Amino acid sequence: MKRIYREVTTRPVADGWGITLDGRPMRTPGRSELIMPSAALAEAIAAEWDAQQGDIRPATMPLTRLAATALDRTRVQRELVVAETANYAGTDLVCYRAEHPPALVARQQAVWQPLIDWAMRRYDAGLAVTRGVVPQPQAPATLKAFAAAVAAQDDFRLTALHTATAACGSLVIGLALMEGRLDAEAAFGASQLDETFQIEAWGEDAEAAARRRALAEDIAATARFVELLEPAKG
Repeated sequence: MKRIYREVTTRPVADGWGITLDGRPMRTPGRSELIMPSAALAEAIAAEWDAQQGDIRPATMPLTRLAATALDRTRVQRELVVAETANYAGTDLVCYRAEHPPALVARQQAVWQPLIDWAMRRYDAGLAVTRGVVPQPQAPATLKAFAAAVAAQDDFRLTALHTATAACGSLVIGLALMEGRLDAEAAFGASQLDETFQIEAWGEDAEAAARRRALAEDIAATARFVELLEPAKG
């Protein structure tokens, strides 16, 4: 699709802040008006559209994509998105530890155990840790606590949490990113701990490197989206 608009602006509307292209309200693929809960997020999305030259490249507009997903999918399929996100707690990455080598075992303990301890304090949800890949059932009370934490998010934050959790393979890491316990770089590092360990030993091929870059970009965009949702402090 070619850029045919000249001016991108933001404006206050009844429910938040809208974005216009040549004065016309911007809409999602599902035809919802793109109304954001904060001026900062609206302005950042407008900047993504203003930066387009010639062909419009959706891949360069992650904030727009997250916002449209919140309106077109999360808002209309909220229970499904909550369930998909909360289900990660049953097989969370940080609960599955290596049996060897000792260096990897130590690294997992150093990076992942503090996140489990934080989640226990924050959500009163104790996670069982196991060695190897055999599934370890989690206590029903733990799963219920994590499900409640997910369901408490509004549509925009739920979209961000779902995206971060899927990118990280871990609800614990996703929640830690959402709540500022981890920044984007630390969340990526925690989620890619095993892969990074293997790369240090054996190197990395181009396909794996591209996949890791894409995940890092998704996590970074999600962290920025969450930051921009916060109202300006004045």
